[in-house]
Amino acid sequence: MWLRQAAAEARLRHTCEQSDRLPGYGWLLHDGLHFGVQEIRDHGLTLRTDFVKRPGGEHGGDWSWRVTAWPESVGDQTSLISLLFYVATDGQGTLQPHLENTRLVSVTGTSEELGHFNISFHKPTTESGEALGYASYNHLDAKSPGLHRLTDVVKSSLSNRFVYAAPGGPSRRYFAVDTYRALPGEPDQAPQSHLLLHQVTLALPCRVEVTFESGSFADRPGSLVGAVLSEELARHMAAFERRFEETFSLARKGFSPQQQSFAKAALSNMLGGMGYFHGHSIVQSAHSQHPLPYPEGPLFTAVPSRSFFPRGFLWDEGFHQLLLARWDPALSREVIAHWLDLMNVEGWIPREQILDDEARAKVPPEFILQHNEAANPPTLFLVLQQLLREPGQGPTELSYLRRLFPRLRTWYEWYNTTQVGPLPYTFRWRGRDQDTDLFLNPKTLTSGLDDYPRASHPSPAERHLDLRCWMALASGVMAQLAERLGEPAAEYRHMQQALSDNALLEEQHWAKQLSMFADYGNHSQAVGLERQKVAVGPGQPHHQLPAPHLVRVVRKPPKLQFVGALGYVSLFPFLLQLLRPDSPRLGSILGDMRSEEKLWSPYGLRSLARTSPLYMKHNTEHDPPYWRGPIWINMNYLAVRALHHYASLEGPYQQQTAVLYQELRANLIANLYRQYVASGYLWEQYSDTTGQGRGCYPFTGWSALVVLMMAEEY
Repeated sequence: MWLRQAAAEARLRHTCEQSDRLPGYGWLLHDGLHFGVQEIRDHGLTLRTDFVKRPGGEHGGDWSWRVTAWPESVGDQTSLISLLFYVATDGQGTLQPHLENTRLVSVTGTSEELGHFNISFHKPTTESGEALGYASYNHLDAKSPGLHRLTDVVKSSLSNRFVYAAPGGPSRRYFAVDTYRALPGEPDQAPQSHLLLHQVTLALPCRVEVTFESGSFADRPGSLVGAVLSEELARHMAAFERRFEETFSLARKGFSPQQQSFAKAALSNMLGGMGYFHGHSIVQSAHSQHPLPYPEGPLFTAVPSRSFFPRGFLWDEGFHQLLLARWDPALSREVIAHWLDLMNVEGWIPREQILDDEARAKVPPEFILQHNEAANPPTLFLVLQQLLREPGQGPTELSYLRRLFPRLRTWYEWYNTTQVGPLPYTFRWRGRDQDTDLFLNPKTLTSGLDDYPRASHPSPAERHLDLRCWMALASGVMAQLAERLGEPAAEYRHMQQALSDNALLEEQHWAKQLSMFADYGNHSQAVGLERQKVAVGPGQPHHQLPAPHLVRVVRKPPKLQFVGALGYVSLFPFLLQLLRPDSPRLGSILGDMRSEEKLWSPYGLRSLARTSPLYMKHNTEHDPPYWRGPIWINMNYLAVRALHHYASLEGPYQQQTAVLYQELRANLIANLYRQYVASGYLWEQYSDTTGQGRGCYPFTGWSALVVLMMAEEY
């Protein structure tokens, strides 16, 4: 945590919060294993945090953390900052503080995973490592009702009764941790975390180092501090630079040093945002009357956004691992295994992982409950497809796939039994919103495309094109896996061939009148949102009337038909490369993609055509468009990847796809880089009219796929 010392109030920074509106923060370099370099730009202040890990002993080894802070304007020596380093147990382990006067010098402790350890808080220095003349110290020894309340505990203990009095300078009051106060409303019998916190208050610029030393690291070559830490950091940074170029070849492809730094930051932010979570999902099952906690378990995963979505999402993770598997296939294999270990006996994996109080504190209550009929796109098959193509698959990789296979088979069968459509070889997302009066178009959160327009009246007659294409991909990967492992593969191969059969695909999903692939269902285009008419009782004053709500009005009754919503869903047979290179439908899709009236923009492909009746339409009064026009990078990555694929195949559209590939790739890279330079962040989505970042930030989840587009790694 850190605290800018201002007279009026204590502004404590801790977890990544969008509401803080920082000019920029994120990892510049991070290899996922040994080191990381992060820069945080607060208002008037920059912080750089570096860490280095050194393996050794039986519990992972040592790590050191360095924080350097400097003022925004040169010569600003008056700014005071407090850096607050804390260590907390989370329901297990012990901590013992060691004090010199008011200074917490070190903490010794034990935990099941870490064994015995020692954490030392070293005295602050200048940026070059020389001793600082003066600093003030405070510490806190407290209980916390859990990691999600640490900020509240620290805030409640702050007092400005302390005085900073550097020799020869003015005396100034500052905020610091003081007496521990239990949080209001916390029951005494609640499980408690033990929290120890070291606060150092000092003038800018400054540097502080913290070392963690593992008790089982017997042959330590010396502490990882000062010059030794600087040398190790420099060594890891040089190794990262070499490995990055070997993996992605961006210098060789002609990208500028600034563009390469942008790509390194995108990869590093995804690696630096990875988390290890432990706990249980809350699930409403068809087999039980009330919600139940699922069994506890761990999850090692990347996350879409450190500020807004700091938890695991099933369909996002497949896209994350497309990038991470290029960097570190072993890391990706571990993540995939963790996700598949969350499967229940039926083969269902909760699509959103909200596993503990810390995660639940970031989620609106209505989204915490998971439903065991709810699917999510099985994007992990995209990564497995990529891993199967990697050269040098040895006994280790084969053994891993053998252990994975039973779970993959169960997962695949779950989709094939719970998400089937009304006709053979059709599929339907379950879990659509059922309140047809409330929504302009009921959402399909399970598809991952949330408010993308589907049939206006959900029914069992629906056929969803995107899910059918995901199952074609899954069937092909399962067939390949089974053949590799000597398992029965005929059923998977048959399913892949049926779902890839272009004639059957057209019969079930080609809308002739619309000249596009489409969903099918009980649908009316003639729907709109209108203000409810509120009846006025005799003598009732108008100011006492309830505010009229927007409700859906259906002006023409629905009928079974194809859904006229040209956008990402319509492109799926192309995105997942199911179309033959000579298919006339491929030509039609390419035309729609390149049409500026429909899907093309200078910044990427928009999610819904400008000609669609629901383009940029609110779904309710307070529910703005999400997948109804804005540009999403995961789908654009699939489009660039598909164009690259078809440009390599002989056919009537080979030249056209090659040109489109170059154009779309260049537009996406240029805009993401431009917005990063302007705003300091990668974003969740991008405006199709201005290219500006929209939604949450930093979003270094699937938006980081820009690195693979730059590298032309598909």
